[in-house]
Amino acid sequence: MEQVYDKLVRDKIPEIIEANGEKPVTRVLDDAEYWEYLLKKDQEELEEVREATSILERKKELADKLELIRAMAIYNGFSLEDILEEANQKEQKNGGFSKRILLEKVIEK
Repeated sequence: MEQVYDKLVRDKIPEIIEANGEKPVTRVLDDAEYWEYLLKKDQEELEEVREATSILERKKELADKLELIRAMAIYNGFSLEDILEEANQKEQKNGGFSKRILLEKVIEK
């Protein structure tokens, strides 16, 4: 039996599949493909965060999302720490999201 996935997976997944007695068929993506599959994986991970039904499940899915952000950062030539520094600067300038503010509209003067 054969199951087709056509998706980016974590580095050790082929080894895990082999340890389960199955044969993974893989290839290494070129730069352009890699970025496209990172973007697809981002959508997949976002959906999994949305579908999480418990706090523990949500935590695990957010960890997957963070690992994906790390991969995207490295692909673009910077580290996760660089991303966090940028986020901190934006938070200092524009604030965060902790106040839960919804901007409904702006009325011109």
